[in-house]
Amino acid sequence: MTDDNTPTSPDDEPLTELSFTVSGRVSRPVAEVYEAVADPDQLSHYFTTGGARGRLESGATVSWDFHDFPGRFPVTVVEATPPDRIEIRWGADKPEDGLTETTVVFEFSPIDEGRRTLVTITESAWRATGPGARNAFGNCEGWTGMLAALKVWVEHGINLREGFYA
Repeated sequence: MTDDNTPTSPDDEPLTELSFTVSGRVSRPVAEVYEAVADPDQLSHYFTTGGARGRLESGATVSWDFHDFPGRFPVTVVEATPPDRIEIRWGADKPEDGLTETTVVFEFSPIDEGRRTLVTITESAWRATGPGARNAFGNCEGWTGMLAALKVWVEHGINLREGFYA
């Protein structure tokens, strides 16, 4: 904290933006795991409980719907580089301090000689405010749940979220 109670980063610079990163390992090759995120049919089976419309391809605008946050969320695909990376922008759930969207980056890295995939999700652009922190923490929880559901779906064909929210 500075003298005026402004949050600071570890290098003592004023903290203006919050971001987080979550990751998990899926016991399938990277192309298969990438496809489970990019393909709206698969995404609808384990993550977007209200359905996904549109494939995650560079330049596309798709929509995601969730039973726990009803209403379609527009998702802009900034870049999709199969099978390594997807970058999206989507609307902030509860816009605070003028923040209207955040950036989410999915990275897919082969590990264990390609038998498994390390999936890393980073979301950024949250304001360094109380409401911004609450929203960032909520989305961090959501992406962690998505990773768990992705793993169970890809490895076992089970929809972990079925009946969880509605």
